[in-house]
Amino acid sequence: MKPLTVPRSRIALVALMSSTAWLAGCASFELEPSIARSNQALAAFTQGELALARTEAQQAQRAQAAARLLGQPLSQDAAVRLALLESPALQALLARHGAEGSATAQAGRISNPVLSLERLRTGQELEIGRSLSFGLLDLLTLPARQRVAEQKLAQQQLKLSAEVLEQVTQIRQAWVRAVAARQLSLYADQVLDSAEVSAELARRMQQVGNFNRLTRARQQAFYADTSTQAASARHQALAAREALTRLLGLNDVQALAMTLPERLPDLPAQAQNPEAVARQASGQRLDVQLARAQFNAAAQAQGLTGITSLIDIELGLIRNTTFDADHRATSRGTELSLRLPLFDSGSLQRQGMSDSTLAAARQLEAISRAAGSHLRESYSAYRTAHDIARHYREEVIPLRKTMADENLLRYNAMLIGVFELLADARDQVGTVMSALQAEQQFWLADAALQASLMGQPVGMALAGPAASSSAPSPAGH
Repeated sequence: MKPLTVPRSRIALVALMSSTAWLAGCASFELEPSIARSNQALAAFTQGELALARTEAQQAQRAQAAARLLGQPLSQDAAVRLALLESPALQALLARHGAEGSATAQAGRISNPVLSLERLRTGQELEIGRSLSFGLLDLLTLPARQRVAEQKLAQQQLKLSAEVLEQVTQIRQAWVRAVAARQLSLYADQVLDSAEVSAELARRMQQVGNFNRLTRARQQAFYADTSTQAASARHQALAAREALTRLLGLNDVQALAMTLPERLPDLPAQAQNPEAVARQASGQRLDVQLARAQFNAAAQAQGLTGITSLIDIELGLIRNTTFDADHRATSRGTELSLRLPLFDSGSLQRQGMSDSTLAAARQLEAISRAAGSHLRESYSAYRTAHDIARHYREEVIPLRKTMADENLLRYNAMLIGVFELLADARDQVGTVMSALQAEQQFWLADAALQASLMGQPVGMALAGPAASSSAPSPAGH
């Protein structure tokens, strides 16, 4: 029996194609492990619950969990969890990350070979041609392109974590604004009730001749002002609630079912000191890591562009078979195609990549230098807001209460009238509203500080000093 022999050229072709297929399989991307890495990096923010719901069963399971959360007053942590379960924006972010990651990994693979077939007849002669061609430069630069793809995947991974952290911080701050706005609206209604009582009493006293028109008009004007402010406060409460609803991604039914706590959490007994904040600060800040990944990707791409912008090579393997009436002949060969840089030498591409790398390097330096400044600013806003809120709680509110108690004693002793007593009550409510605004500023600054510790600075401007009351009290009789 004659042994089977395989031509060396065919063996070389099979070996080449096998090695190419193996190299092409090295560049890959999987979304779930990428999300898991973001969960690990943001463990304190996502509690490991960041995930993409792909099936209807997963969506139904998430809807049940969301319903349980909506069945009780929504805390700040529960609001974040609800967004991780229900927010279409977060789900779109994850799906978009998956699409971008797959496209990036695809760029690190070699292109498929091209098989060409031709059939030519000349008289009695038939020629069948077959050629298999692929980009030789693609194969030679495959390791470099895979390194570029890996750098870009790392960049996209950090970008995902930064965007998730930004959305979580927005949700935490929106929750603070919604709860505080609800409290402010309730206190504004209290001031309105007091103003209404004053206006009605002034009207009756004018009827019996104890008030002139000017004094009664002052009380009525104050009532008109507080009516406007109460209406504005109710709208602000609704607007803050709807802003939170949009960030959570709730539908109309879920939005109606959502209930918020009656008040903001108590202030912590002590503010974090600078040393504790410095220990908590992430040694690998997201903003610095992202800038470094952008620089590494640009540097890798610049080296690759230096080659691909100048030349391109395509290798083809040819096998032609000719048939005629008497015999059959087969010819084999190779074909090499080169792109000649006659009209475009690629200098603009190389210069553009060089400038991109330089820009990425300078951006990395700028972000590294600004990191400490952002953290110091965030801590200053946090500490100032805490001190102001604590000052209201421990100094201003007790003083107002003492004044209210003394005025009540003076009223009982008939040293002041009912209008002075009502005006003092309005001032006391106004002070409480100012204290509430100070607490809101603290919890907003606290959320901003937590984001800044991870390397996602959030602009935080402290509000100016609040007035002691929602409107100037009219002069009493």
